[in-house]
Amino acid sequence: MRLTTSQALVRFLSNQWTERDGVEQRLVEGCFGIFGHGNVAGVGQALAEQGAGLHDELPYYLARNEQAMVHTAVAYARTRNRLSTFACTTSIGPGATNLVTGAALATINRLPVLLLPGDIFATRVANPVLQELEDPRSLDVSVNDCLRPVSRYFDRINRPEQLPSALLAAMRVLTDPAETGAVTLALPQDVQAEAHDWPEELFGRRVWHVARPVPEPAALERAVRLLRESRRPLIVAGGGVKYSDACAELLRFAERHGIPVAETQAGKGAVPYDHPCAVGAVGHTGTAAADTLARDADLVIGVGTRYSDFTTASRTLFGRARFLNVNVAAFDAAKHAGLTLVADAREALRALDPGDWRAEPDWSALAVRLTAGWQREADRARTGRDLTQPVLLGLVNEAAHGGVVVNAAGSMPGDLHRLWRASDPGQYHVEYGYSCMGYEIAGGLGVKLAAPEREVFVLVGDGSYLMMAQEIATAVQEGVKLVVVLVDNGGFASIGALSESVGALRLGTAYRMRGGTGLLDGDPLPTDLAGNAASLGADVLGADDPESFAQALEKAKEASRTTVVYARTVPGGGPQAQAWWDVPVAEVSRLDEVRRARARYDAAKRDQRPFL
Repeated sequence: MRLTTSQALVRFLSNQWTERDGVEQRLVEGCFGIFGHGNVAGVGQALAEQGAGLHDELPYYLARNEQAMVHTAVAYARTRNRLSTFACTTSIGPGATNLVTGAALATINRLPVLLLPGDIFATRVANPVLQELEDPRSLDVSVNDCLRPVSRYFDRINRPEQLPSALLAAMRVLTDPAETGAVTLALPQDVQAEAHDWPEELFGRRVWHVARPVPEPAALERAVRLLRESRRPLIVAGGGVKYSDACAELLRFAERHGIPVAETQAGKGAVPYDHPCAVGAVGHTGTAAADTLARDADLVIGVGTRYSDFTTASRTLFGRARFLNVNVAAFDAAKHAGLTLVADAREALRALDPGDWRAEPDWSALAVRLTAGWQREADRARTGRDLTQPVLLGLVNEAAHGGVVVNAAGSMPGDLHRLWRASDPGQYHVEYGYSCMGYEIAGGLGVKLAAPEREVFVLVGDGSYLMMAQEIATAVQEGVKLVVVLVDNGGFASIGALSESVGALRLGTAYRMRGGTGLLDGDPLPTDLAGNAASLGADVLGADDPESFAQALEKAKEASRTTVVYARTVPGGGPQAQAWWDVPVAEVSRLDEVRRARARYDAAKRDQRPFL
C-alpha cells in the first residue's frame, strides 16, 4: 500500500487497542495538534485526508498551546487508568520545545502520552531551515533532542523504512505499566511527506495486552514473613492502586488485617474517606492522624507509590520503620532498601496472605481515634463566615458529590490533600508529581473528555491561571463543560509563605505595580481575570463570601457550558503542615530571621534518615 509516512502513521495509530481483564479500548483516542511548517504538510495533511471529525478513526482536536495539549492528554490517560491516551503533534521549533514541560510531567507521573513533533529536513538539502538549531558539533542534532531525557522512548524517523519498528517500540512502552511515560517520535518534515510501499499487515487491528505481573513466590514468602513480624503496620496507598483497579483488594486486605491506610496525592480516594481504615493524607501535606501513625509504625507497606519527598517528609517521617514495597516497577519497589514485591498491585494484594495475622488491636483503635480527632479539626477549618481557602474547598467538596476535582500547584494541593473528602477513586485528580502551574484547566479538559458523565471542578489560582488559561477556548470550541473555580489571592500565596520562612522576603510573589521606591510594592495589578475568562468564551459568575460562592457553584453546575466562578479569598484557614519538608536555608546572612530559620533547618535535618 503506497502512502506517505504521515498517512501510514495515522492509519496505524487508528488501529491500536489495549486490553486488560478482557476489556478492550482504543489506545490512541485522538490527536491534538497545532500546525506549522514542520508538520502541516505531513501529519496535518494525513489527518485532513482521513477526515478529522469526532467520528473519524483518529479524531483531531485543535489546542491553543503545545504544553497544554500534553497536559490534556496526560489527564485523559490518568482518568482512563493508563489504558488510553492521545497523540500530540507540533511543528519543529518553539512548537516542539513547548512539549518538554508536558513530557516531563507525563514521565514523572508514569503516565502515557505520544508526542509527534516535526523535525528538520533529514536530507539537509536546504539547511539551516527556519527554526533550526545549528550545533557545530553535529548536524544530526535538533531542538527535539531536548525531549530525550524527559521521554521513556525517543526515536527520530530519518527514513520511511524506520517507521514500523519505531511504532511497535513506541506502543510497547505506552502500554507497559512499569515503563510508561512520554514517548516521542520526531518526524523530519521531508520524511513526513515521503511516499513508501507499506505492508498491509502494518495496518491491521492490533491489541496490546496490558499485563498484570504476579509476585515471585520467594518474594511473596519473604513479604508474608515480614508482615507477620509486624505489630504496627501502615499502608501508604499510591497512584498505582488506582491505575491497577486494586482499590477493592486494598480495602479487603486492610479490613481483614486491621491495617490503617494513608494516601499520597496520587493515591487519594483509593479508600473512601469515611472508612474505619482510612487515616487520610500522609507526609508534608498529611493529616495529624496519618503522620502520627507514620512516626510510630514498625512497617510501611507502600502500594503503588514512588515515595516522593512530600510523602516521606524528606525522609524524616517514618521513624525506624522497615519498608515492604509493592510496585509494578522494580525501580520504585527497590526504594528505601525495602523488601520488594514487584507485581501488579491487585494481584499482589490478592496473593499476599499472612493468614489470621492482624495488627495489634490497640494500634488499629488508635488509628480510629486519631482520625476522628482529625476530622473534627478539619470540620472547623472547612466552616466559617469568611471565604478562606479551606472554606472555599469545603463548599466545592459539598457541591461536587460524584464530580471530579482537578488541581496542580500552589497552596491548594496541600489543603486539598488534607481536607478533601473523596468518596471514590476517580473523584480526586491533583497533579503533584511535577506540580506544574498551568496544568489545571488543560487537565480538567482531559478529565472531562475521559469521563463525560462526571462534573469536573477545576480549582486554579490566579498565578496558574495567568500562565495557561487559554484552554478555556478549547473547551468552549468542543462544547465541553467545565466548572472552573478561579481563586484570586493577588499572587503566589504558597511560595510567598515559603519565601518568608526562608528569609527571601516574599520577593516576586505578589502581583503589584513597581512603586516609587523601585520595588514591586505598589498598588495591586489592575488585571481583570474575570473579564479575561469571559473573553475566552466562558460564562463568568462572581462571589465574595461563602453564601454567594455556594450559590454560584450551584448555578455553574446547572449550566450547560463552561462556567468560571471567580472568587477572592481572604487569608486564614486550615491546619498547617504536620511534617517537615527539606528546603535549604541560606547558611550565612546578615538578616536575623534568616539566621533563625537556618537554626531551625539544621535542627530538622538531624531527623533525616538514609533509609538503608
